[in-house]
Amino acid sequence: MSGARPRARAPGRRGARLRERARIRVAAASVNPVDWKVRSGAVREMLPVDLPAIPGRDAVGVVDEIGAAVRGVSIGDRVFGLGGVTGATAELAVLSAWAHAPATWSDEQAAGAGLASVTALGGLRALGPLRGRTLLIEGAAVEIAIAHGATVIGTASERNHAFLTSLGATPTTYGPGLADRLAPLAPTGIDLALDTAASGSLPDLVAITGAPTRVATVADHANASRLGAHLANAENDPTLLAEAATLGRQGHYTPRVERTYRLTEVREAHAHGERGRTRGKVVVRV
Repeated sequence: MSGARPRARAPGRRGARLRERARIRVAAASVNPVDWKVRSGAVREMLPVDLPAIPGRDAVGVVDEIGAAVRGVSIGDRVFGLGGVTGATAELAVLSAWAHAPATWSDEQAAGAGLASVTALGGLRALGPLRGRTLLIEGAAVEIAIAHGATVIGTASERNHAFLTSLGATPTTYGPGLADRLAPLAPTGIDLALDTAASGSLPDLVAITGAPTRVATVADHANASRLGAHLANAENDPTLLAEAATLGRQGHYTPRVERTYRLTEVREAHAHGERGRTRGKVVVRV
């Protein structure tokens, strides 16, 4: 960090990484499925962590220290972004990718935008140009896809259809018979599909679009490899965060927050997220 004294020998890998990172005084952090999967050990083979560990991957706050190689951000700037697999739900967090948070976003909204936006944008980028295409989305990313010019059909339970409509998508229910329900909604067919839910529907999405290259998933690793669909992993990519922030400033993307908890209520926040069926992000206010 900027306050570290120079060493006589060349810095190691960890030292080089710290030179490129920023520390924030956290205002809020979001709760994501990866948090409770890491906590429970369900993904320990894929995402091993050193214990004890603080949960949380993304947060918003004010920069209070920067690495010597950091450019484009200053102490006192309000940013949102991503750190490691753990460590964000704390008073201080170190980020490896960030962007300036739009003034139009509250801290709770900005906290919920980091992982959600890189996941959505990474999956949409894998599908290529969206303008003029009809896109079926299973899960989130509706606003971002519409901002990129797509006509969006979104799948959700009936209780969330009005919500999807408010975002600009045409809603339909997921599950068996999806192709039949899509026929009147998209008479010329579905061009592309993005799966963010890992509901096991990837084979159906390939059949609906006509080719695995027209389908991307951010969650179904096993079926993506087997079928040849695009697999887009969530990456700590500052260009994607900056794109999300630009869409936010333009009014095209507003992160949705379902419920906010206090830092002392992290356990309850995780339990809320684990129950599923959330319409927006679960956020912890620090």
